[in-house]
Amino acid sequence: MKLTTKQLVQTALLLAICIVSQYFKNISVYITGPIVNATIIIAVLAVGLWSGILISIVAPITAFFFTGSPIMAAIPLMFPVVMAGNVILAVCVWYFEEKTSFQWKLPAGFLAGSVLKAVFMGIVIVLIILPIFGDNVAAKLPKPEALPAVLATARTTFSVTQLITALIGSVLSYVIWLPLKKYLKAEQN
Repeated sequence: MKLTTKQLVQTALLLAICIVSQYFKNISVYITGPIVNATIIIAVLAVGLWSGILISIVAPITAFFFTGSPIMAAIPLMFPVVMAGNVILAVCVWYFEEKTSFQWKLPAGFLAGSVLKAVFMGIVIVLIILPIFGDNVAAKLPKPEALPAVLATARTTFSVTQLITALIGSVLSYVIWLPLKKYLKAEQN
């Protein structure tokens, strides 16, 4: 696959938006999460699947550098799971947009991607990784006695919150994509 300079620049700009949004993660995951998910989706729709996958992989790493999550520091195995969850969202959106032909294919891709991302992360992180490695987090906490509350928050963050932020990001990207699609089409003509 040959990448153009324009595609690389577009991906870099979308990645920059994603990274800037991560500065707000300590304010609310409901600000950062939807922006990151919307950025992944817009990358897939406007630039291509590879662009969305690249952002899906880089976003959890940059988020860690900005927030320093004790859970991610204690259980590095979570990084590839979060990356894979993001890739699931990207692939679902791409698949429904490019490989299906029914009227509401893009919203169906958003919904399928959001649900599958949340289910995947919920199963792998909440049901497998945290029960096995959750005690490792205590060493990274200022107050190890806070471990049960931290793990309870993590269980919600890596399941329900992922679904909510992916759905909000889908709505946000849909609102952005409708005029952007017309603009990109007009630019090609």
